[in-house]
Amino acid sequence: MEKEASYQGKKPEELYCDLQKWKSNIEFIDDEMTFINGLLHSYVFEPRTPNLFERLELFKVAHKKSIREKEKIKGLIYKHESTIGGILECTTTACDSAYYQKHEELSERVSKHLTDYIKLKSDIYNYAGSILKRKKPSK
Repeated sequence: MEKEASYQGKKPEELYCDLQKWKSNIEFIDDEMTFINGLLHSYVFEPRTPNLFERLELFKVAHKKSIREKEKIKGLIYKHESTIGGILECTTTACDSAYYQKHEELSERVSKHLTDYIKLKSDIYNYAGSILKRKKPSK
């Protein structure tokens, strides 16, 4: 509720700036997700690693789930952005409050997704880094 009050004091330009930051973050992780997807589907891992297939499958499932959530959030951001002009037309505090409430909810969802994604990415990189095939030493 405290955050909602702070959003209600923001001007539409500031809300628009929030949206641009969220879009930038989402677009940045688009590229990372493409790389991670390629990594998870590659053959660069040491094949004799115990439970390799099972672990990679768990990461693939979690990664797909993260991609789906990112796409949902991206759609919500664009939808929210298209209605930002409506806040200028609001004549009641209830109308204002509803828009700010949606903004706050979207902010929390974006933040949670980014936090969850960073953890997943870290887990994947830590695991993958430990089981990459090693180049044979030259003689």
